[in-house]
Amino acid sequence: MVLIPLLQRCIQLLTLPVYLLSYLGLWDPLCKKIFPYLMAKCSTIYNRKLFQQKQDLFSNLGEFAGPSRELRLLEIGTGTGANFQFYPPGCRVTCTDPNPNFEGFLLKSISDSPHLRFQRFMVASGEDLLPVADDSMDVVVCTLVLCSVRSIEQVLREVLRVLRLGGALYFLEHVAADHSSWGYFWQQIYNPTWRYLGDGCCLTRETWKDLEKAGFSELKLRHIDAPMSWNPTRPHIIGYAVK
Repeated sequence: MVLIPLLQRCIQLLTLPVYLLSYLGLWDPLCKKIFPYLMAKCSTIYNRKLFQQKQDLFSNLGEFAGPSRELRLLEIGTGTGANFQFYPPGCRVTCTDPNPNFEGFLLKSISDSPHLRFQRFMVASGEDLLPVADDSMDVVVCTLVLCSVRSIEQVLREVLRVLRLGGALYFLEHVAADHSSWGYFWQQIYNPTWRYLGDGCCLTRETWKDLEKAGFSELKLRHIDAPMSWNPTRPHIIGYAVK
């Protein structure tokens, strides 16, 4: 459709300074510093609007605790720690994020979450979790992360490596809208510029397909529309997958 690339160019013209900074190699380091502040604001709004969905999603986390009854949880792309309030008391949490500028926000969330036992924070991408031992986690959590990783397939391979047999991956991700919808039409228009503004975030990923073929023994997955006003990230998938 000729209209889509035309409208993409219009959006790019409106955000020309961002593209110029990127061409000069200045945008990425600047974005890495600004993005945590933006996410701190957005996460508060997101948690308020999806509180019930998150509460329901994480309600059975304790069922995956190991023989010691301690739940060992690894969160990929922890960001500001927006999920901490939903984790059960006594949970042993290991945090990872590829952006070290989140650490200050994360430390505040840790101090506000005395019900949890924090193990460590690692600057690491989801594709490379080598500091985490094989079969060492009961649960891995990944929310609003798979939209921006380089390779969903490699992230899921790492998740399966670090999970013990019977452990679970919990996910909540925005995804591509139905291809026949106006939502998908606008996702395609915004996507090239959105990836610059959102630190690599992609609007048109069909993440459920990667989860379906990753090799989990059980997959509980639902498509939902997040209760937000019109927003290109409104289509979501939510659920968990068992190793």
